[in-house]
Amino acid sequence: MKYNNILVTGAAGFIGYHLSLGLLVQGCKVTGIDNLNDYYEVNLKKARLKQLESQKEFTFQKLELSDRDSMETLFRENSFDAVVNLAAQAGVRYSLVNPQAYIDSNIVGFTNILEGCRHSGVKHLVFASSSSVYGANTKMPFSVHDNVDHPVSLYAASKKSNELMAHAYSHLYSLPCTGLRFFTVYGPWGRPDMALFIFTKATLEGKPIKVFNHGKMKRDFTYIDDIIEGVVRVIHNTASPNPDWSGDWPDPGTSYAPFTIYNIGNNNPVGLLEFIEAIETALGKKAIKEFLDMQPGDVPATCADVDDLGRDVGFKPNTPLEVGIGKFVEWYRRYYGV
Repeated sequence: MKYNNILVTGAAGFIGYHLSLGLLVQGCKVTGIDNLNDYYEVNLKKARLKQLESQKEFTFQKLELSDRDSMETLFRENSFDAVVNLAAQAGVRYSLVNPQAYIDSNIVGFTNILEGCRHSGVKHLVFASSSSVYGANTKMPFSVHDNVDHPVSLYAASKKSNELMAHAYSHLYSLPCTGLRFFTVYGPWGRPDMALFIFTKATLEGKPIKVFNHGKMKRDFTYIDDIIEGVVRVIHNTASPNPDWSGDWPDPGTSYAPFTIYNIGNNNPVGLLEFIEAIETALGKKAIKEFLDMQPGDVPATCADVDDLGRDVGFKPNTPLEVGIGKFVEWYRRYYGV
């Protein structure tokens, strides 16, 4: 089904900005909300927003997800066909410092989204989960059909909570919900707290970069354009019940209710040192590496099983790392005039 009137939360964020642009190109009407918090450089969020606000079919409201009255008004005054919830307090490490921010945004805020969808007849809720929900799991690649009950950070626990909350609403109110577990998204306009941004900035400034777990880390780096292609296809592919689902052998990735979980990842984990090499190549400059132990809340490796995504929406991420990093570096130099 093609949906035309779409709410994107976190529209000034990295993925929210790119998704809003992608939907506008498709001819959709997009309402974006964001609280423009200072978790990272607000000017970067404002610059993304400025680009979106130049588009005719885009409208923006500065809103707190956790502000119940404002969220009720938003849903009452609009007739959204579909909602994509990308607003969240992000970051594993920050959850060790400021846990309350994750409860306010990711739990209270998500409840307000669910209530808004329920009372206004939204036809499909798509929401961002995260590869971090796999926590202590070690079986690779990570599959949506595996149990994920051992998170190793509050951020991961809040994302797993979103999946459980969405399932409850899907069961109780027949609200079609699709959760998307993103795997290490990178690309132009990316977040300054992510490794690619941090490493690029430090290397250009001749400062050392912190290489955790002595470089023995692997990540399923996924280019932003691949993420957006996957999300757009998922929006228009409304979650439906799995007729083969059984309570005797409960499949975590599907349900008897209209509820589905997908991984969106490159299905090609890259070692941290190889990742740094690709940045060095794109910059034409060597990084100064400071090797450190593993950080609390982190996991040594991630890899996405994307078979379900490929089967249901006919798409799998495939952008090579060196291509994606090259595009990020090009954007970074242009944006910061380096």
